[in-house]
Amino acid sequence: MRRRPNYVAGAGSLVWLFLVGLPLYVMLAATLRTRQDYAENGPVSIPDSFTLDNYTGAFDSGFGRYFFNTLVVTVSVIAIVLLLVPPLAYAIVRSRGRATSAIFRLFLLGLAIPAQAVIVPMFYLISEAGLYDNLLGVILPTAAFCLPMSALILSGAMRDISPELYEAMAMDGASPRRMFFQLVVPLSRGGLSTIVVFSALQAWNGFLFPLVLTQSESTKVVTLGLYNFQTEHGIDIPGLLGAVTLSMVPVLLVYLFARRALLQGLMGMGGK
Repeated sequence: MRRRPNYVAGAGSLVWLFLVGLPLYVMLAATLRTRQDYAENGPVSIPDSFTLDNYTGAFDSGFGRYFFNTLVVTVSVIAIVLLLVPPLAYAIVRSRGRATSAIFRLFLLGLAIPAQAVIVPMFYLISEAGLYDNLLGVILPTAAFCLPMSALILSGAMRDISPELYEAMAMDGASPRRMFFQLVVPLSRGGLSTIVVFSALQAWNGFLFPLVLTQSESTKVVTLGLYNFQTEHGIDIPGLLGAVTLSMVPVLLVYLFARRALLQGLMGMGGK
């Protein structure tokens, strides 16, 4: 039986494509235009000529250093999360003690504490530790605020692993350490990818901690460096959007490499 085409769904898809594509076009087209062309012809017009000056100008204004600092913060936060969260989630899932359950509930209280509520004591703590205006002073609190959500996500993924698999490995004489590395980690790739993407986004887009805990140009990150495109005479919108486009590239790469495992983690263990 031949199915009739769904014109309503097709029209809805075109509307959705327009709503998504128009902002992307405005952003990307603006990065290839001069400031004068953008001001005279408007954001949705077709550029008269194309230029890469907005990208080169971003690096000339110090964007390369901000990009590197943000990359250091992001990679360090991801490393801390991957080092601490998987063993923690494994202990939460496999332990049957009340103490572990109570610690996990206490740990999850971090989800109810916004960073704005503790930024003042965090400032004094980082200053007393001698980490003010240091990238390490941004890395540690950022990673700390990623841990509760990451533990919740990964422990949920590990609970999907069948108890029969643990019993089969136990019958083979496998130790808890061997179960963790040979069973739990491979079957938790979806959850691991999810916490990597989550931590990367939190670190890369972080604004409050870098704003309060750093001061000098040498420790600025991308979110603070975007202020350089705002002057007393206005905002260089094409230059600003060029820097924003460059700042999006690493996050898109993380998603592209982790998207399959991320989708599998959302569907359940291994997508099965």
